Formats: sequence, C-alpha cells, structure tokens
Amino acid sequence: MKNKISVQLYTLREQCAADFPGVLRELARIGYSAVQFADFYGYDPAVLRTVLKETGLRVSGLHYGGDELLNEPERAIAEAKYFGTPDIVCAGIGEEYRDEAGYRMLKLRFNELADRLQSEGLRISYHNHAFEFETAVDGKDGLSYLITPEEDNIILAEPDVYWLKKGGHDPVEFLAPYAGRVPILHMKDMTDDEEQAYAEIGTGTIDFDAIIRWGEESGVEWYVVEQDSCRTDPLECVKTSYSNLVRLMKKIKEKGGGAA
Repeated sequence: MKNKISVQLYTLREQCAADFPGVLRELARIGYSAVQFADFYGYDPAVLRTVLKETGLRVSGLHYGGDELLNEPERAIAEAKYFGTPDIVCAGIGEEYRDEAGYRMLKLRFNELADRLQSEGLRISYHNHAFEFETAVDGKDGLSYLITPEEDNIILAEPDVYWLKKGGHDPVEFLAPYAGRVPILHMKDMTDDEEQAYAEIGTGTIDFDAIIRWGEESGVEWYVVEQDSCRTDPLECVKTSYSNLVRLMKKIKEKGGGAA
C-alpha cells in the first residue's frame, strides 16, 4: 500500500517556489512514491520532469480550477500527457457556480469534457470542499449531484476526507456508494479542538484505518497527503503524515486488510 502514497504539492507551495527540484528530491528521500501538481511555480515543466525521472517519483494527477478546465482544456490534456498521468482534477469552483444552475452547468460541461478525455486515455475527477453541501440539486447536495454513480455521469471523484467531515459527514459512510469511482483520495486530518484545523495524518480525529480499508476494497489508486496550511514546517508535516500512513498501512496489512 505504501507505494500508493503521494502528496499534493500545494502543501509545499512556498518551498516549491523557492527550490522545486530540491523539494521533489526531498520527498523521494522521505519515501513518497508520487506527487500531485497544482502549479509549476514558474519552473520549466521539462526541468521538473527530469527530476521526477531522476528520483523515480510518479505523478498522481494535475489540479486545475474549474474555469481553467472549462476554458483551457487543451493545456490540461497536454500537461497530463507530458507528465504521464491519466488524472485531471477540478480542484475547486468559484462562488459564481455554487448554486443550482451552476452545478447543473458544471455537470453537463464536465461530462462533455470527460467524454472527450476518455478518447485521450484520460479521466476527470472532482475535488470537494465543504461548500458543496450547502446547495441542494434534485434532492442531493451539490457534491453528490456532481459525482452520483449513474451510467450517463462519467465524472469521477477525488474526495477530501477532511472536507467531508467538515461538511458534517462520516467519510466512510459518504464514500460507500462510490466504489470504483474514486481513483484518488485526499488525506488530511482534523485537529481535536474548537478550530478543527488541518492536521498531519494520525494526529487528529479522522479514522484513517476505516478510510484505507474502504479504499483497498474500492479501487483507490492513490492516497494523496494534503495540508492546506501547516502550523509548523510544511516539509516536517508531510514527513509526519507519510510516516503515520506507512505505520497504519503496515498494521492493516498485518491484519489482512490490504496488499503491501
């Protein structure tokens, strides 16, 4: 399982802007198998791809804003192919889309894009926050409406377990209907205090044992560590999350809950 652990580089955005190649090499030393891009922070993608090849790191998807995907799909397609990943992810949507009409339009447009991506050997997933639960569409919350498992809906999901809990849901209960439709899970913990802030995996209140067991039974390909903001050094935070994930995965394996 530990070869499925990746990290969303937005967590390390300041470090990447200062020395992106150095960050990639450090992540490989920590033990990460892959990284997920949100930006190139001014670096030439060719330089980054060279370092990925040097370190053996893979790419577990590329994040784009909703407008970027709707207006610049060619760029997303080209970059996904360049970095050898099938996964293009909508990282979030603007406030102008967060109503019933907006969700209906996005579902239509993203499915049109997903249909095109299939012919390119690519796929699109939607990454949630908590705001999607504030809007109802056809008797569902906005997130469930977008990713509902229907034959004519080919939008996949990249659920963020922190935001599921922040939105009032037990992550595993919410994930239950989506087996086979979640190639990537975003993993971050929640502090056990009034702030309910972002936390390193294994230091907060989220039950990652149950989440990983669900993932191993349901086709998850990547467990992507993300921490939108860190109270201490971000590199130390992702190192802690990696160590705790590996320890937890080892325990699950020993109990017969997944492959190595």
